[in-house]
Amino acid sequence: MLSAQRLIGLPVIDEKTGHRTGKVLDLWFDEHWSLRGFLLKARRWWFKRYYDAALWESVTACGSDAILISDKSAVKRLEAAEIGRTFHTGQIRLKDLPVITDEGRQLGRVSDVYFQGFQGTPITGFELTDGFVSDLIEGRKRLKIPADPELLKLGENAILVPARCEHDLEAFVTESG
Repeated sequence: MLSAQRLIGLPVIDEKTGHRTGKVLDLWFDEHWSLRGFLLKARRWWFKRYYDAALWESVTACGSDAILISDKSAVKRLEAAEIGRTFHTGQIRLKDLPVITDEGRQLGRVSDVYFQGFQGTPITGFELTDGFVSDLIEGRKRLKIPADPELLKLGENAILVPARCEHDLEAFVTESG
């Protein structure tokens, strides 16, 4: 299983030439929670912000030390407006969004997201935090996405999940904790 936090900062390497095409700045998701690609770097041109992005379909290997892409032509320039959901820099950021049950109970805030390492993969789970002190005392929690992802609702200010998800929370200790 891959984690957004582990991928951010990794170099992106052109498989044909061995040249580094950038470093992962953020992960970009579509409206169906599927990974679209990696944002590499941001640039400003007058009043618009552009990102270089490597599409997920171009990834040939995603390891612990680097991400390989088919070639440098896989890197596209996108306007910030074209990028909706990201892990931590976009218009709708998954990081730090509260996860709330449909009964109004907050389960925590998104600290990390998990997905399988194959193309077009949707998010499979969230790592939730209740804050630094709580993380030290109790540890973080992991929430698996329900079998029917249609039950999740991603808003600009919260992620809504069915109340039964509260019973599926798994406590775990992160490597840093």
